[in-house]
Amino acid sequence: MTSRRILETKYRISETAMALFLEEGYANVTVEAVAEASSVSRRTVFRHFESKDELAFPDHTERIRLVERCLVESAPDTDPVEAVVAATEESLRDFLSRPELVLRRYKLTRVVPELRKREVIEHERYVALTRSFLRDHLSADAPPFQSTALAALIDAIHRSALGNWVRSGGATDAVAELEAGMEWVRRLMVQQSTFSTSPLLLALLPDTPQTRRVLTSLRDAAEELR
Repeated sequence: MTSRRILETKYRISETAMALFLEEGYANVTVEAVAEASSVSRRTVFRHFESKDELAFPDHTERIRLVERCLVESAPDTDPVEAVVAATEESLRDFLSRPELVLRRYKLTRVVPELRKREVIEHERYVALTRSFLRDHLSADAPPFQSTALAALIDAIHRSALGNWVRSGGATDAVAELEAGMEWVRRLMVQQSTFSTSPLLLALLPDTPQTRRVLTSLRDAAEELR
C-alpha cells in the first residue's frame, strides 16, 4: 500500500470515529466499533493510532513533520523568526486543507474533556519545536526569554486565526488574519531592535501648543519610518 493510500485510510478511520463520537457519545464508542464502521480490522486501527483519544488527531504528527521540514529547509541566512513565521503559515494552510475534519474536531473538543486535553498535548509539541528552533538560531546576545516569548506569541496568533475560523464555521479568512498578525510581530521586532541599539534622550518640555505641534510632527515622522 502506498504512503498516500495509508494516509487516506488513516483519515477515513478518524472521520468515521469522530462521526460516531458525535452521534453516540465518546464514552459509548469502542475502538472495535470504529473498526467495524470503517471496514478495517482492530489491528489496522491501532497501526495508525496508539489510543482511542488519538483517533480525532490523524493530522498532527504529519503537521509537526511539515513544520520541522520547513524549519530545517529554510535557507541558512533566513532570519529565524521569519523561518518560524513561514512554517506557521504552512501549518495553517495544511489545517485548512481538510476543513470538515477541523470543524468536526472542534465540536468534539468542546464537549469531550479527554479530547480537549489531548489537543493541548498535541499543540504543545508544535510550540516546543518552534521554541527550540528559535533558541538555537536567535543571535547569541538575544535575551534568554526571547525564544519562549516569540514562540508563544506566534502560536497565539496562529490559534486566534484558526479559532476565529472554526467558530465562524469557516467563514473568516484565517490566512489573512494570520498574515496580519505576523506583520505585527515583525513591527514589534523592528521596534525592539531600535530600542536596544539606539540611545534614549529624555527631556522636560513646557506644555505649550507649539511643543505639542512639534511632538505630533515627530510622532508622525516616526510612524512613517516603521
